[in-house]
Amino acid sequence: MRFSMKLLATAAFAALAIPATLAHAAAIAIPATTDPTAASSSIDFAGAIAPLPSGSLPSLFVAAPSMDTPTAYPRHHDYEPPRVELFVGYSYIRAIPVENANRLVWLNGGSTSLAINFNRYLGFVADFGGFADTQLRLSGVNAPNVVDSDGNLFTYLFGPRLSFRGHGRVTPFVQALFGVAHASQVTYKKGCTGPGCTPLPIETEFAMTAGGGLDYRINRHFALRLIQAEYMMTDWKNRATNKTEMQNDMRLSTGFVFRFGGHNGPPAPPPPTLTYSCSVNPSAAFPGDRIAVTGAAADLNTSSTAVYTWTADGGTVAGTSNTATIDTTGLAPGSYTLKGHVSEGTSAIENADCTALYQIRAFEPPTVSCSANPTAILVGGTSTITSLGVSPQNRPLTYSFTSTSGSVIGNGPSAAFSSTDASAGASTITCKVADDLGQAATATTTVSITLPAVVAPTAVSELCTVSFERDHARPVRVDNEGKACLDGIALTIQRTSDAKLALIGNASTTEKGGTKLAAERAINTRAYLVNEKGIDAARVTIYTGNQNTKTVTNILVPTGATLDAATYTPIK
Repeated sequence: MRFSMKLLATAAFAALAIPATLAHAAAIAIPATTDPTAASSSIDFAGAIAPLPSGSLPSLFVAAPSMDTPTAYPRHHDYEPPRVELFVGYSYIRAIPVENANRLVWLNGGSTSLAINFNRYLGFVADFGGFADTQLRLSGVNAPNVVDSDGNLFTYLFGPRLSFRGHGRVTPFVQALFGVAHASQVTYKKGCTGPGCTPLPIETEFAMTAGGGLDYRINRHFALRLIQAEYMMTDWKNRATNKTEMQNDMRLSTGFVFRFGGHNGPPAPPPPTLTYSCSVNPSAAFPGDRIAVTGAAADLNTSSTAVYTWTADGGTVAGTSNTATIDTTGLAPGSYTLKGHVSEGTSAIENADCTALYQIRAFEPPTVSCSANPTAILVGGTSTITSLGVSPQNRPLTYSFTSTSGSVIGNGPSAAFSSTDASAGASTITCKVADDLGQAATATTTVSITLPAVVAPTAVSELCTVSFERDHARPVRVDNEGKACLDGIALTIQRTSDAKLALIGNASTTEKGGTKLAAERAINTRAYLVNEKGIDAARVTIYTGNQNTKTVTNILVPTGATLDAATYTPIK
């Protein structure tokens, strides 16, 4: 009964004393002009104190201010944190490990705490607990292990708290509290009278806790403390040594959290309206070309599946995503419209349309050029005709040729013009190119045809004659006069590089062995021209003649001329 009364007194103290302290802090923060009796100096209790909204708490309660200017929180924060949180619940203390010096072994009780939040994360906590000491664990000879007892423990702890808000309804927190633990005297409850029935005296010693917990928010003003687990350190005296020693304990709590102050955050902005744009590439094409389609949607909801559809008033559209293709086969030239639609729901803001224009152009005819090489030929000659055709759409081309005279043979880019059977004059050749659609282009070139020039026949000419009359002892020797004659002949041959020379050796009828002498005279004459004057031996032909003279006749045979050698005998 006494424990219950003390527990209720502890809760009443927590509910009344702390708000009174806050009210006092608010009073001393009021300017002197509004309260002449206020002290001249002021204490700033965590900044300026602001009253709670009407109806949240009695006027005695005030909300701790924010440390920074209130701002709209991100969309996942749908409320502003409470200014004050009051916890009331069950607590359990257990010594870890159980020691003779620790007067706390296991205690059940209740605790209440008041947290003032400066902002979303940082707060200050005042924590008060009351526990019943209903059993004593005894050690010694002939002593029972556990006996009933009567005593109480009260804790008064203060310190900072760090909350991790922004995780939906669950708010984790950690805190470190410092203060005192006050233990009443503990007496045996039954069967004992006298001074020896009080084994533990009154003690007030330093205590601290460090740990954290999880709050589950039910609504703006109410939450459940799922668990609060803390290490607890006490500093009781060892009854055996009468010295203060540190003890290690564990405190577990659970209960209800009443939340005051704060307010709902600004309403979340409406979801963005879906927008859609589309484009085609190329925007102008020819029938049969394929056109690529691309759609770009803005503000899609990543958690939804977008559905794309495409239509067009010309051609066939294929595609079920944000890309597609248009088949333009068979389309007539003109302007057409592509329509796209994207949907991720049933509402208007979840649907959007787009359009894009594209042009179908008519096929352009090919172009052609025509040229001849050479442009002037003789009757019976030929010329190469070159035709270069180009289709703007790279369509297949065929070639054909006609001429006003002569004939053209070929069916590709190159053909041959023949002037056989053509008259002298100009012949016009027409080059024609046509694509597979029947579109054609032509170009012309001219070849001049002339008759061959009439050339007068070229005659042979007789040059100087080498005489062998002067040297009777050496009748086949070329003397100096003969050499002078041959020097002039050599110059003539060198100036007419295409002419040839015929040497005809002769002998007198009175000479014995005249045929042999005639041949040797021709041979010696050629030897002088070849060996001494450098004339090509292939250009010199030697014969024996039938003149009744001791000479070598030298005949120049130009190109085109013919030597009448019927009366001459070639020398092998």
